Amino acid sequence: KLNVHIVPHTHDDVGWLKTVDQYYYGANSSIAWAGVQYILDTVVQQLSVDPTRRFIYVEVAFFSRWWREQNTEVQQEVKRLVQEGRLEFILGGWSMNDEAATHYNAIIDQMTLGLRFLNDTFGPCARPRVAWQIDPFGHSREQASLFAQMGFDGLFFGRLDYQDKETREMKLKMEEIWRGSQSLHHPEADLFTGVNENGYNPPAGFCFDAYCKDDPIMDDPTLEDNNVKQKVDDFISAAHKQAKHFRTNHIMMTMGSDFQYSNAKAWFKNLDKLMKYVNSAVRYKNSDTEWSVKSDDFFPYADAPHQFWTGYFTSRPGLKGYVRESNKYLQVCNQLETLTDKIIILPGAAMGVAQHHDAVSGTSKQHVANDYAKRLYIGWPLKHFIIWLKIACFCRAADIAKTNLTFCDYMNITLCDFTQNSNRFTAVVYNPLARAVSKYIRIPVDCTPSYIFVVIELVTGARLTTQLVPVSEATESVRRNRGNANCELVFLAKLPALGYNSFSIEKYKSSATNKRLFTPKGKVVNPSDDITISNEFYSVNFNRNSGLMDSIVNIESGIKIPVHQDMLWYNGSMGNNASKQQSGAYIFRPNSSTPFHCSNDGKVKLSVLTVNNFYVYNVIDIIVKLIVYLQGSNPLVQEVYQKFSDWAYQVVRLYKGIKHIEVEWTVGPIPVKDQWGKEVISRYETNIDSNGYFYTDANGREVLERKKNYRPTWKLNQTEPVAGNYYPVNSRIYIRDAHVQLTVLTDRSQGGSSLSSGALELMVHRRLLGEDSKGVAEPLNETGQFGDGLITRGKHWLLLDTVTSSAKQHRLLGEEAFMSPLVM
Repeated sequence: KLNVHIVPHTHDDVGWLKTVDQYYYGANSSIAWAGVQYILDTVVQQLSVDPTRRFIYVEVAFFSRWWREQNTEVQQEVKRLVQEGRLEFILGGWSMNDEAATHYNAIIDQMTLGLRFLNDTFGPCARPRVAWQIDPFGHSREQASLFAQMGFDGLFFGRLDYQDKETREMKLKMEEIWRGSQSLHHPEADLFTGVNENGYNPPAGFCFDAYCKDDPIMDDPTLEDNNVKQKVDDFISAAHKQAKHFRTNHIMMTMGSDFQYSNAKAWFKNLDKLMKYVNSAVRYKNSDTEWSVKSDDFFPYADAPHQFWTGYFTSRPGLKGYVRESNKYLQVCNQLETLTDKIIILPGAAMGVAQHHDAVSGTSKQHVANDYAKRLYIGWPLKHFIIWLKIACFCRAADIAKTNLTFCDYMNITLCDFTQNSNRFTAVVYNPLARAVSKYIRIPVDCTPSYIFVVIELVTGARLTTQLVPVSEATESVRRNRGNANCELVFLAKLPALGYNSFSIEKYKSSATNKRLFTPKGKVVNPSDDITISNEFYSVNFNRNSGLMDSIVNIESGIKIPVHQDMLWYNGSMGNNASKQQSGAYIFRPNSSTPFHCSNDGKVKLSVLTVNNFYVYNVIDIIVKLIVYLQGSNPLVQEVYQKFSDWAYQVVRLYKGIKHIEVEWTVGPIPVKDQWGKEVISRYETNIDSNGYFYTDANGREVLERKKNYRPTWKLNQTEPVAGNYYPVNSRIYIRDAHVQLTVLTDRSQGGSSLSSGALELMVHRRLLGEDSKGVAEPLNETGQFGDGLITRGKHWLLLDTVTSSAKQHRLLGEEAFMSPLVM
């Protein structure tokens, strides 16, 4: 017999078109009618009246809120339904997390939050056994590995590439064993995985929600509109059609969809009739339960030709960065919780919501994205308080024991009123890594010419070497009229594992013999050579005629390769003859495979400005404006400032004693007055013979091999040569040949690719005027605080080394990028 398993369910986005609160209460119905509280009310009522009925529920963020509002009688009834297995929790996370833009650390946290609630409320019988990722837009191998290690028996999802699905249907591979890790022993990370035939919707004609347009089952034999035979025939036909694609005689029919079951009575009444009238139908089918094994992932996802869902890998880069930074604060709180005996409920719910597949993904409406950010922002003061309380518990220095810690949340734009207006203060720097590190700290200060700064490490009493670096034009363009810091004070902090160090910083009036090493004015002369910065490990050369990075030398290994790095942008498609598909929050679809330069056209004029031991190389009227800061014969940091345009800047840094190159990019406001949406990339071109292969991480953990215009398990018909080769980059991407590897690490999730041999690119920002018709119904056109387009700043870190040496280095650097020190 063909066994058709009817699975009543609702899919409740934790924010998307409406905010979390609006979805729960049913508010803002002008956008969409959806009220989760009513869904849970009526589902529980309908389960209670008939012991044959069952229901599955997923989003603990909603359920926990509903549960708190119920009286004892309702709670006892729900516990009975759970004990009897009629109300079943599946997945069990705080939200149904995205799989492309999430870090494994945050995935574990949001799953822990939801599963802990279920266990504390209902006991072990409520433990979910099935992972249910029906709506995320592509699926990560690391996600499968995590689910397997969490003890799930299986995973079901709804979205995969349309070509992949067609192949699987034909070859009966809609179910298989997913091998989630290349390093864990089998079957430790193996997971039975099934693809839902209809995504997560019912078969056509069988939606019985109050707002569906399908006819109910009308079974009164005296009625002229009796449709039982037609409904039974249609259902049996749909079941057989689906069964042709599966190896066993068990298939699942998902009966529900987005925010359905607000009137559960209509659904259950019709499902009861459907089961009654169909159960007499008996059919046979051969059974073959020898499962295939998959070891890659399900990225990128496309639901039709020209419709690759790869734009959301980068969409809303400011929110993606804020989620990553908020996660660090949460981890610090978790760590400090274990070091003292003061217990405080940690603010993890906002982070759990932020991992939702329409939150960190950047695919919600603007007002909802604002709400996600606001929820994270509201949690920061509590995190600050927890950190202050814990630090105060074991601070021993006399001037810190009764301290009032100040947190400066805008250090990334050199803005901190406390430090720039204080003559003396103490910096407390906490290291959230489980190993000791040495990290350069940058603090905003007012460095008018009459002052010098002294930094003392309080534990040893040692006076540290410092350097003052002027605030850049890029930083001034971001912060505008906020803040008066004109320098950053740089020093090296040695930090213990899971511990802190403290530094006294004092500003003194300088004497005539102890004046600062630079002033903002000087004599202009013409250099004859290219510009080079170097430390003990790297040398980076910049072409004097273009202002662009030209080559990199790894001094230890002796590797030298040309590295041409540029900032470019793709024109987001508004539809063309090949397809009406536009670029939007979900979809990346450039109008051409050839991007435009962010820079202006024109001849390059290079000049050198020397003032004492401080050098400024200035390129004007050019492709790229280039400024280089050095100080003395042995500086702590050397910086090259590049100005590509009034909305695209970059700083390339080398720190003394540090084995990587830092690239800080600032993009925005992206201009759109020309009516062209822009998708901005940073591209590195080298002579590495990568032969179409490149490598990207999965959620910050293991790395997968990618190949241009290729899928490991099915033959690809490529319709978008750029977007169809983009993959999620959560922490790193690299290219290599037999000997040399170039790795770029990121500070947030981005889309990336290698579109030609020796090249790799990362999309850092996007602003679009079109709408991709995938449901959000508005362009991805973010405006910043000043209303002229969002400005986003982030960092890339570069490693160039042998293939054998690179793996350990990029793992360690990835940890440091993800869990950077917290400065208070």
